[in-house]
Amino acid sequence: QCEFLLHDAEFLAAWAALATDYEYPHAELTRAWELLCLNQFHDVISGTAIGQVYEDSARDYEAIRAIGEGVREAALAALARLLPEEAAFVTVNPTSFGGRRIGLLPEHLAEGQGLIDLASGEPLLTQPVEDGTLVEVPHIDPYGVVALGIDKIPPPQPVGLLAARLLNGSAVLENDTLRVEFDTAGDIVRLFDKTMRREVLPPGQRANVFQAFEERPPGGDAWNIGASYQDRCWTAEPAHSLRVIEQGPLRAGLEIRRRILNSEIVQRVYLYRGSRRLDFDTWIDWRERHVLLKVAFPVEVLSPLATYDIQWGNIQRPTHRNTSWDWARFEVCAHKWVDLSEGDYGVSLLNDSRYGHDVYDNVIRLTLLRSPTYPDPDADQGEHRFTYSLLPHPGDWRAGTVPEAYALNDPLILRRVSGGKGSLARLSLVAVETPNVVIETVKRAEDGRGIIVRLYESHRCRGSVTLRTCFPLAGAQRCNLLEEDAAALPVDGNAVHFTVKPYQIVTLRLIPAPAGKQGNFRSRKEHRGNQGEVNVSEGKA
Repeated sequence: QCEFLLHDAEFLAAWAALATDYEYPHAELTRAWELLCLNQFHDVISGTAIGQVYEDSARDYEAIRAIGEGVREAALAALARLLPEEAAFVTVNPTSFGGRRIGLLPEHLAEGQGLIDLASGEPLLTQPVEDGTLVEVPHIDPYGVVALGIDKIPPPQPVGLLAARLLNGSAVLENDTLRVEFDTAGDIVRLFDKTMRREVLPPGQRANVFQAFEERPPGGDAWNIGASYQDRCWTAEPAHSLRVIEQGPLRAGLEIRRRILNSEIVQRVYLYRGSRRLDFDTWIDWRERHVLLKVAFPVEVLSPLATYDIQWGNIQRPTHRNTSWDWARFEVCAHKWVDLSEGDYGVSLLNDSRYGHDVYDNVIRLTLLRSPTYPDPDADQGEHRFTYSLLPHPGDWRAGTVPEAYALNDPLILRRVSGGKGSLARLSLVAVETPNVVIETVKRAEDGRGIIVRLYESHRCRGSVTLRTCFPLAGAQRCNLLEEDAAALPVDGNAVHFTVKPYQIVTLRLIPAPAGKQGNFRSRKEHRGNQGEVNVSEGKA
C-alpha cells in the first residue's frame, strides 16, 4: 500500500511541478523511499524477524504514510489551480488504464446534490455509502484528471440490474453480468456468467471457502511452509450473520460474519454496476498458533498451467503434480493476481496485499494468514484488513485482468477542491496507445532533468509503441534503471516513438519544451456522438 501511495505522490508531484510553481519535494520522497526499502529487508517484510523489529517497522510505515499523503495532497492542491472556477471536486486516475471507473469520494454530498463532469457536461451517478460517496466516472484517461462540479439536478436513473437480496436465509448478488448465489452458511454455491451463458463453479462445489491447516514446518518456523501442511484441515463455521448492507445504483453488498477456530471473520462482498469483479472486503481478528489460512475457489476451467503476476510481467506454473519439481512448487509467490484460463474463458483471483498462492487441478487458493511462533511468538496476532476479488472473464488473462488488478490496488483519487482560474476540465499527463504496455512509474528525474517514465510490456509481445504527453517535448532519451542516458528517441510534438520486446522494461527521460509551464497544457472538452466522434477544443490553462 505504501508503494502505491508513493507512486501516486510522485506522479502528482511531477505533474504539479511541471504545470505550476509547485516545488518538487525530492528530499521528502527520497526519505520515504529509503524507509520503505529498509523495511523490505528480507527478514522484515517476510515476517521472519523478532517482535521488536515490527514495533520499529510500524512507526516507519506511519512516517512513510505521512510523507506520501502530505505530498499527494499538496500536489493535488497545486493542480487544482488549473481547474475551472466551477470545479468543486477533482478525480485522478493514477494508473495506465483509462475508461469507465467507479471511485470513492471520502465525504458525503449534501441532500439533493449531485455531480457533473465539467468536460462533457454529463451528470454522474452517485451512491452514498458508509465511508463517503461512490461516484461513477464514465471516462477518465490514463494518468488523467477530470474536474467535477456540483449538480443540483438529481442524477439519472441507471439502466440495468443491480441487486442484493435475501431468500429464506440464503442470499443473491446480481448485476447484468453475474449472478452470485450464497447458501445459508455464507458460501458461494453458484456463480453464473450471464453474458457468456456459463457456470463458473463446478457442479456441487462451493467457493470462497476458508481452510485452516495445522502448520508445523520442519527447520524454520516463520521461514518455511512444510509440504505436508494439508494433512490436517478445518473449515469455517457456518455464518452466524448474513445480511444486505448496500443496495444502490452503483454497488450492492452483503455482510457475512463467521468464525474459524478461535478467530472471527467479517466479510463485505460487493458487486458493482456493469462489472465482472466480485470484491471480498475482509476483516479478520486472528487468534491462532501454528495455523495457515487459505481461501479456496474451485472453478469450471481445465488448464495444465496457471499464470501468476510478478514484478514487470508474469510466470506460469503447472496445475498438476506429475514430477518432483511440480511437487516442490506447491506454493507460488505472486503479486496482484493469479489466473486459470482455457482457450476462450478463465477466472482470475486478484488481491491487494496477499502474496502466497496455489492452483491445483481446477482449484485456485490464496494464502491469507500464518501464525508461526518463532522468532516472534506473536506473529500475525490481531486484526487484519485486506481485499481479494474474483474475476470471471472471456478469453484469457489478457482480456482485462491486468487493468482490474491495478484498479483494485490503486483506485481513483477523489477530492474536494477550490475551483481555480484555468480551463483544465479533462487531461492526461502521459499515455500509451498499446494496451499490452503498462506505464508503471512517472516521476521527476533524480538529477532534475525532465520527467522519468518507466513502463513494461505485459503480454509477452513485441512491437512499436507511441507514448503521448499533454505537453510539447524538446527531446526524449532511453535510459537505464539508474537514469543514465543511453540513446535519443525521435519525438513528434508531444509524442515519442520506440519499440519493445516481450516483458521488456523501458525507462524514458522526457524533456519538456521550454515554452512555459501552464501554456503547455491543453484543456479538452469531448462531445461523443453515436459513432464515437471526438471534437477537441484547445485552450491555455
